[in-house]
Parts: sequence; structure tokens; C-alpha cells
Amino acid sequence: MDSRSVRTPRLLLKPVTWRDMEDMVRLKADGGAFGRMLGGVRSRQQAELEMADDIAFWACHRVGIFTIHEQGRFVGMTGIHDRPDGRGFALRFALFPWASGRGIAREAASAALNFAHDAGINKVIAVAAESNVASRTILGGIGMRVEETFERDGQTMLVYESVWPKL
Repeated sequence: MDSRSVRTPRLLLKPVTWRDMEDMVRLKADGGAFGRMLGGVRSRQQAELEMADDIAFWACHRVGIFTIHEQGRFVGMTGIHDRPDGRGFALRFALFPWASGRGIAREAASAALNFAHDAGINKVIAVAAESNVASRTILGGIGMRVEETFERDGQTMLVYESVWPKL
């Protein structure tokens, strides 16, 4: 197991690698998993470009995107990326719809956020649509707080923040 991997009571989070490409392509092509993400559903080519960026991000920042496994089965992804809108290092998470509703996203996102803070990333943000109650519940449940709002494509977006150490 990679020293950057994180084990929770029921999950294993592993830094994304090229070996995860097929799982990530399926996840990112799933409208239920990625339809509400910035940029939406991805093509295979887009997923490959993002994989290259994610692997390079790990190399540069010692944090990044994890795959999420429950009992050895790939169920989704979580972790930190640099938002393309310049807002900074952000937490993201996505699960296949069949894996939702059991607290996996909350458990994985919390572990990824703690990993980032332990790695020295003092400020982590997350962005969720005001209408995305599920994501907002997860973000609030792991201690993130709404710090600002903005409009995107006619939707109110909430910017959550986690700062460590607490000021």
C-alpha cells in the first residue's frame, strides 16, 4: 500500500494512478456521478488529460485526488485539486449513484480534507450549488463553513472553507 493511502473504518483511499484510468473514465462519464461537477461529464480524452494533471499535482503538492474503495470495489473519487477558476485548492468528491446514501462520500471527503491539512495545506475550499443539498450536507458535516457566494450559469454557488490551524 502506498504511504499516501488513507484507511478509514470501511474505506481505502489511494492516490490516483494510471492503473485507475478505466474506473475513472466510467465514473467521469456517469451523469449521476459527474453531472453536477464543474465542467460536467467528461469524455475519455478529457478524463485522460485530467489524470495526467492529477498525477502531476500529487508530485508537486504532496496531495491530490484519491480513488475510493469499499471492500475492494471502486466506488468513486475524492481529494484536492487546483480549481480552474483560480479560487485555490479545493476538495471534490464524486460517487457512482449506486454507492450513494450510505455516508461514503462524507467519510472519504473528511479523510481527504484531514490528509490535506496534515500535509500542510492550511486552506481548502469546496464549491457546491445552493440547490445541491447532498453536497452541502457533507461539506457542513465535515466542518467546512460557507464563506462566500457567486453566480454561475444562473445558479447560486456556495464557497465553503476549511482553515487549519483554526484561527
